Amino acid sequence: MNHKITEYLRNANSLTFVIYGMLVAFCTYSCMYAFRKPIMAATFDEQMYWGIDYKVLIITSQVIGYTLSKFIGIKVVSELGGNKRAIAILTLIGISALGLFFFAITPAPYNLFFIFINGLPLGMVWGLVFNYLEGRTTTELLGVGLAVTQIFSSGFVKTIGSSLLIYVDVPEVWMPFVTGMIFMIPLLFFVWLLNLIPAPSERDIALRTARRPMNGKERWNFFVTFMPGLVMLVATYTFLTVYRDFRDNFSADIWKSLGYGKNALIFTQTEIPIFLIVMLAIGAMVMVKNNYAAFFINHWFVIFGVSLVGILTRLFEMGYLSPEVWMSGIGLGLYLAYTTFGLMIFERLMSTFKYLGTVGFIMYLADSSGYLGSVVILFYKNFAHPHIAWTDFFISMSYWLSGTCITMMLISMAYFQYKYAQNVKQNFALEAQVS
Repeated sequence: MNHKITEYLRNANSLTFVIYGMLVAFCTYSCMYAFRKPIMAATFDEQMYWGIDYKVLIITSQVIGYTLSKFIGIKVVSELGGNKRAIAILTLIGISALGLFFFAITPAPYNLFFIFINGLPLGMVWGLVFNYLEGRTTTELLGVGLAVTQIFSSGFVKTIGSSLLIYVDVPEVWMPFVTGMIFMIPLLFFVWLLNLIPAPSERDIALRTARRPMNGKERWNFFVTFMPGLVMLVATYTFLTVYRDFRDNFSADIWKSLGYGKNALIFTQTEIPIFLIVMLAIGAMVMVKNNYAAFFINHWFVIFGVSLVGILTRLFEMGYLSPEVWMSGIGLGLYLAYTTFGLMIFERLMSTFKYLGTVGFIMYLADSSGYLGSVVILFYKNFAHPHIAWTDFFISMSYWLSGTCITMMLISMAYFQYKYAQNVKQNFALEAQVS
């Protein structure tokens, strides 16, 4: 890439480069959300097929597609070269848009196949965007733009979708496609800007370890090397993904049950404080230069976040918190855990142990498990507890998330401390032999 912008960024100061990377990653991934999340603003009231709520069927179809995408991404994202990423992003989102179009023109419930097609390509977009940012001394700051997209943009595109329903009277089945089309031109522009980001510098490689594609054997060796700790990390991320996905997918139903069904702005209003606080927390982590220390600080971020979810849920049940404060508070706890986990723990793991490879592999292993868990929870709720209100089920999930994730993160910390100590001893022994 010899574009003038690329050359400018290659020689620019760190602040300029970080601002550019943050904004472009944020805007690119926000555009992707416009093709995935607006449908969650619809409720499809009183529509049932085969004894199952129509919205549950829609979400399940999309999540199954998205989950398969994550499994496919384990191979595709970890192996795809940099010169093909931009075309891949646009192709994947284009297929997703076609899915929304055919969903709108096909009668229910046969249109469920096309919402599956809508979700199928989108799961790989995150990894392709993050590949532009990983392996740098400023990856945490650059990744802020990508991480907080999951907080702000999900609420923002649902506000757009809800506004189309309430104020423009767009039919529910057409609203997702119309919302996506609003973001199509911006998507093309921001992917072009994203593709102009230069590769990591020699200093980045020295401090964070070189990043390169991983074949099947290399991926298996990495997993076996850190298997006990990775199992705990992947399981924790699975729980966080399931909880985040449930809160995100059924937020319209939860808000409606809490008396906020006609407030289109509620999706954005409650997420903005979360967006700002998490952005500051993640950005502050770039100040921690020691990869080992940062890796374990990230563990404590997760423990604090899920603890906050459990405590605030209990206070809400006791009547001490309003619905707005509760939803914002547990959202803050969730995203402190979820975004710092997804963005930084695996990045710092690779850097701490000086492992050559790409974060994309382990992220997609964790993501695929997480979204598979989301599908399981949807079926569990619908068939095992069909009469429990969405809000009550969500409250129960909050307590399970808090207790389980705290336990698994403590086990992960103990394992990786042991593993690191082993590595230090081995390196010391090798140095002694050489001398």
